[in-house]
Amino acid sequence: MLFSSLEFLYAFLPLLLLVYFIVPKRWKNGVLLIASLFFYFYGEQKRVGLLLLSVAVSYLGAWVIDHKRGTPWAKVALVASLGIQLGLLGVFKYADFVISTINGILHTQIPMTGILLPIGISFYTFQALSYVVDVYRDTVPLQKNPLHLATYVALFPQLIAGPIVRYSDVERELEQREHRISYFGYGAERFVVGLSKKVLLANVLYELCVDFRAAENPSVLLCWLYAVAYTLHLYFDFSGYSDMAIGLGKMLGFHFPENFRYPFAAASISDFWRRWHMTLGSWFRDYVYFPLGGSRVSRGKLIRNLFVVWGLTGLWHGAAWTFVVWGLFFGLLLGGEKLLWGKALDRAPRWLKHLYVVPLLLVSFVIFDAANLTELSGTLAGMAGLTGAGFADGTSLYLLRSYGPVLAASLVFALPVVPAVAGRLEKYNWWPVARGILMPLTMAGLLVACTAFLVDGSFNPFLYFRF
Repeated sequence: MLFSSLEFLYAFLPLLLLVYFIVPKRWKNGVLLIASLFFYFYGEQKRVGLLLLSVAVSYLGAWVIDHKRGTPWAKVALVASLGIQLGLLGVFKYADFVISTINGILHTQIPMTGILLPIGISFYTFQALSYVVDVYRDTVPLQKNPLHLATYVALFPQLIAGPIVRYSDVERELEQREHRISYFGYGAERFVVGLSKKVLLANVLYELCVDFRAAENPSVLLCWLYAVAYTLHLYFDFSGYSDMAIGLGKMLGFHFPENFRYPFAAASISDFWRRWHMTLGSWFRDYVYFPLGGSRVSRGKLIRNLFVVWGLTGLWHGAAWTFVVWGLFFGLLLGGEKLLWGKALDRAPRWLKHLYVVPLLLVSFVIFDAANLTELSGTLAGMAGLTGAGFADGTSLYLLRSYGPVLAASLVFALPVVPAVAGRLEKYNWWPVARGILMPLTMAGLLVACTAFLVDGSFNPFLYFRF
């Protein structure tokens, strides 16, 4: 079930909210757990047991760690819990990737497993892992109630598309959370904004990407149009889902961490990753990069740490060599900024920093979207004008005219233009009253527009099947 679906918007969510706010406080987590399991079962009937197994392994591992703290059994429980969870992730997500790689290198014919990737396994596995590791580090207390832990791991707003919520983020709220009309109102606004990003911008931009793939020999202009459209599509799809998750959490009394902060306003690649998918970046920083030694190591070990982290970051996004290349591409850029040109970049004017960042980001997400390395090389050659297709043709000019308005609107909303305008309006005494009138009308209009798109059966892809 997608957040951007009619059954979620007009059946699942209203019914859940009705029951959730009617039942006594002590039953609310139970309601959320049942609703979350149904939500997951709706799209993954055969894999809900895997989700529950992840909960059970985390609960038992953390229990042993807490009760055997200071003994070798605590470390055994940690290793066993991590091994089981990562092993399940490896089998279900990477088995066929490993087999195909072996077949390609050794020219063998090992049959594929044909295992389908469970939705959201990368997200809930990382959340479960962080809980067990934090209990081992003694930075969070043991959760004695298995119902509360299951609610944390399976909580539907962030179950299949993030943000990656750590146990420490919601520890207190699992036991006792506050519900306010102001929280609910903000959450509803945030949800509608995210839904609009997904339906009105991301889905439309992806149609341009589909048109690009249908072209036999795309021109240079069409290749760059595709690169811009896909990059913006990915941002609005991913940040839109994060906005919806944060909004839903707020409506239910949870405060989830922010996941995006206008990443295309970044002045360096390092700055970009402080703004893009922030919960994933901080997860790898705290559970992989810092344990390896972080930046306080020799130059050789720093390079090793960066490539390990970014190779794993690429693989987290998908089981394909293009994702590995994507991760290592960022590892190379971040290493260069730390060791070579970072100081010169800091002294550069702002416009030059953006001129440096934007083309690299466009290339990076072309890598991210490529089905294989052959397709990637063809697209990059097209962007460089090496295919002989010419700069522009009738198809590319037609698509530029057709999608120009949505591309322009997307660029505006991808940059902190709206907050800047709102900040200026805050200086006027009449603005709070005007906002109180305009905001509900705007949200209602956006919800109607999104509903119209969905009723019309508009294109509504779900990119998280790859995660």
